[in-house]
Amino acid sequence: MPAVRRGQAFSYPEDFLSVDLTLLVIMAIAEVLRLYLGVRGNLTEEEGLLGLSLVMTVGSVFLAVYFLVWQTYVLKTDIILNTVLLLLYGIESILKVSAIAAFIS
Repeated sequence: MPAVRRGQAFSYPEDFLSVDLTLLVIMAIAEVLRLYLGVRGNLTEEEGLLGLSLVMTVGSVFLAVYFLVWQTYVLKTDIILNTVLLLLYGIESILKVSAIAAFIS
């Protein structure tokens, strides 16, 4: 885990390390649930599941922005990966909205 390695490589304040690791675990769990709901909603053509996945995307965007801007140590790798992640969230959101519109009509 990158955050644990960071805690060993840099002088990481203990209270901030626990916050960063907790948010990383929350983000991982939320991503699995968000992707499951998106795939399930798309395969079954259910607007509700896709809409819930879209709402969860907003939470994932906030977590990605946290890791991009506010985490204790922001490395160049973090900037690149989180920027790509935010770009993919945007594309995915547009596709989800268009899929919901197609399922409704």
